[in-house]
Amino acid sequence: MVKAYQRYTPRTIFGVVASGNSNIVYDAEGKYAISPTLEDISIWDLKKGELVGTWHDSDNRSEVTCIARSVDRDSYAVGYANGSIRIWSMKTSDVLVTFNGHRSAVTALAFDKSGSRLVSGSRDTDLIVWDVEGEVGLYRLRGHKDQVTSVRFLSKPSMVDGGKPTDGYVLSSSKDTLIKLWDLSTQHCMETLVAHRNEVWDCDVNADETMLVSGGGDADIKVWKINAAILKSGLAVGEEAQEAGDDEEMADGEVPAHLKAITFYGSIPRQSKERVTTLEFHISQQFLGCQAADKSIELFRIRSIDEIKKKMSRRKKRQREKQQQLLKKGDTEGAVAEEPVDEAIQATDEITSWHIIRSAAGKFRSFDFAPVKDVEKVGHLQLVASLNNNTVEVWTVPHPTAAKNEDVADEPNKAYTLELAGHRSDIRTVALSSDDELLCSASNNSLKIWNVKTTSCIRTMECGYALCCAFLPGNRHVIVGTKSGHLELFDLGSSSMIESIEAHEGAIWSLQLRPDRRGLVTGSADKDVKFWDFDMIEEQIGQTVKKRLSLVHMRTLKMSDDVLCVRYSPDQKMVAVSLLDATVKVFYHDTLKFFLSLYGHKLPVLSMDISSDSNLLVTCSADKNVKLWGLDFGDCHKSMFAHQESVMAVQFVWNTHYFFTASKDRTIKYWDGDKFENILKLEGHHGEVWALAVGTYGNIVVSASHDRSLRIWQKTEDQVFLEEEREQELDDLYEATLTASFEKTGMVDNGDNVGAPSTSNGDELASAGKQTMDTLKAGERIMEALEMADQEINAWKEYNAGVARGERGLSKPQRSPLLISMRQTPEQHVWNEIQRVRPAELDEALLVLPFSAVTSLLNWLDVFVQREYNINLVCRVLFFLIKSHHNQIVSNRVMRPMLDSVRRNLRAGLQKQKDLIGFNVAALNYIRRDYEANNTSQFFDEEAIRKDEEKKAESEKKRKFMKM
Repeated sequence: MVKAYQRYTPRTIFGVVASGNSNIVYDAEGKYAISPTLEDISIWDLKKGELVGTWHDSDNRSEVTCIARSVDRDSYAVGYANGSIRIWSMKTSDVLVTFNGHRSAVTALAFDKSGSRLVSGSRDTDLIVWDVEGEVGLYRLRGHKDQVTSVRFLSKPSMVDGGKPTDGYVLSSSKDTLIKLWDLSTQHCMETLVAHRNEVWDCDVNADETMLVSGGGDADIKVWKINAAILKSGLAVGEEAQEAGDDEEMADGEVPAHLKAITFYGSIPRQSKERVTTLEFHISQQFLGCQAADKSIELFRIRSIDEIKKKMSRRKKRQREKQQQLLKKGDTEGAVAEEPVDEAIQATDEITSWHIIRSAAGKFRSFDFAPVKDVEKVGHLQLVASLNNNTVEVWTVPHPTAAKNEDVADEPNKAYTLELAGHRSDIRTVALSSDDELLCSASNNSLKIWNVKTTSCIRTMECGYALCCAFLPGNRHVIVGTKSGHLELFDLGSSSMIESIEAHEGAIWSLQLRPDRRGLVTGSADKDVKFWDFDMIEEQIGQTVKKRLSLVHMRTLKMSDDVLCVRYSPDQKMVAVSLLDATVKVFYHDTLKFFLSLYGHKLPVLSMDISSDSNLLVTCSADKNVKLWGLDFGDCHKSMFAHQESVMAVQFVWNTHYFFTASKDRTIKYWDGDKFENILKLEGHHGEVWALAVGTYGNIVVSASHDRSLRIWQKTEDQVFLEEEREQELDDLYEATLTASFEKTGMVDNGDNVGAPSTSNGDELASAGKQTMDTLKAGERIMEALEMADQEINAWKEYNAGVARGERGLSKPQRSPLLISMRQTPEQHVWNEIQRVRPAELDEALLVLPFSAVTSLLNWLDVFVQREYNINLVCRVLFFLIKSHHNQIVSNRVMRPMLDSVRRNLRAGLQKQKDLIGFNVAALNYIRRDYEANNTSQFFDEEAIRKDEEKKAESEKKRKFMKM
């Protein structure tokens, strides 16, 4: 009989406040912060410091790399490391739309002013414009030679005064040192700005779209002026340049500077020497924030016109005073030589340095201004910042007018900090309590106790650089072994360290409780294994004498090399010690007499464990192998190549020979120690997995990683069969190589720059889609539906033809069992399959169809038009097929009658739609006019009316005209 195992699935992920690969944004109200937490998005209430929601998509395993807020106050676009974009709803916490188009991580996102379009930039150097409402990719723009770092929409000033502005341009900056302006009406690059000597890391446009700022590795911020008149004329720029005459033509045929849409305005010096990471204008247009790749955010104030005029007049006054002083001294030449003040406004006059926010906790990763327009009324400016060390900080800066009051401190102030929900550095060790209710995790300087059910942090205590930890009997105390050689004993009730014992001279790499639960053993880099007993000692606290737990050193076992791991056998007969020389020594516990030496690993054994029946010892090593040993004779049962990197931790499940291993290759594997088979591979971590803890009865497994996350994996009732699991792995591998082969089309490997755009394909414009497994499967489903429908229709045609010829004994054709079960006609089945495809994936799915299936589908489209099915969808499919297969259709005469029929029916259907929409628009206009007529009241000023009447009466008294 085939052996079945139980499946482990991810239950929850916690311990991350804000991951470092994406930016943080405010919600529309400025109350919540939306922060990236690896593959999920967390929503934090900043005042309470609580997690109020999580956006999790079970299909996604990729890390979040970019977040953008829409103008509709509910939608948020989130870009992922695999190139996908999901639009989430704040109200429902659900995915509204998923877009797939980029071949690598999405690095920049921006909505237009209406929120109906989204532009995305990626590490694959492309920009894609998406229609959010239509759920489709419009087009792909190519031109950059390196990662796109930021994108912004620019509104094209409308040609008609009073008309609504249309978003006609996109600005993009890239690590190729260029900033490009794209015209979306012609879908080409209109201008390229070359000013930076190295990568441009961010740029931003102010709210009224008159100024652009950009920053990179330079020591200053570049400021640019945007000319609305040039943007309005669009493509007429080149013609205007020619009309301007030869005298205004540039030497090398460029467009004159005054006819460029974006012109250089000036540079603003900044304090930091590091590169710019984030540049952002405040919504009020009074402030500009610049965050560098260090511990500072620099704030600039944007002066109003009046303030600039005052500054200029002060400058002139100072110069006049200086000239007068020189004349008094008799220095006439010096007074004449004094340079006159430049009347033109410089960038430094308009933008001036204001405040610098410095964080003591760590380097800033990103920041976002609170979306409060009237800052003067509130009295302060607020911003949220994410740090590289898994922290979120909220800062307030007093407004310049409020800062004039003596009561208000004129310095940035840290309002709130979110840090309790995670560790500042890598979690090096985890341990579960005996009842699996509590979890202890320790890193450098911090020890945290978590509730396993609610995943909330109950206790946070300061400790040394922790390397190993364990709960003591009773689950009221935790012991931690540190890098400095101290054993630190913590009491959970009082959240305090009650004792720190100088146990070893080197780092304590391992500790384990004795099976009789009366003591423990520690192994250290000072080549000693020490045995300790628990003891209650009396302690004087004020007037009272209290007993508390302590450790007493009993025995020491000297080894020949550094000790990396120590383990008791559950029957307490033996102690296994792994050494830096890649061997494992086994000793009798009672006499400490040498029993076995296990050698075979090429690199040191980093962790090991002994099964609950004391028969098997499993060791894992930095050589990527796991070995199983028998403890009776010390023979190696099996050596397995387990992971792609060093195996960091191994642990048996109690009462079985199954065990878990964790590795630096970011995976956890579940093994059968009797059959030497890999049962499951648990993927999810985005960094090296450092530590592992298995629940008492194997119901849960907790893993801790370099990505600062803790993950709980839950045992389920779902059964796992090894053969099925291996087949599934092969299928996944095949699918991955298949999609990778699609991605390589049009991509070229330029030495080390894999994924650079192909030089042969010089087009700036391309389609927005990307072939994925979903689009392939959707295309195959449409093909199967067409095949089934055609078979059904052809069978009935033959039957009817036979009946017409008078043939006897003909039996009716058998209907497809699938269509009978679904209660559908062939045409309904084809239509349902087309409708099932997501709008964003439809084009790519239709590209899968061979030409024979396309001709069949065109026939069905004629039927759909006659039946008046969704005409928008029919038109979209029809136009895409004709565009894609134009050459074959044109050269195929047989299709002409069918296409004529489609054209005739489609025009009739579209005319019907047009009439219907026209009728409805007229009706709505009538309802609006009727409402305005009946619900508009006129208010009159009685005093003014009375005065008018009096004046009229007086004029009538003076003179009276008679009409005969």
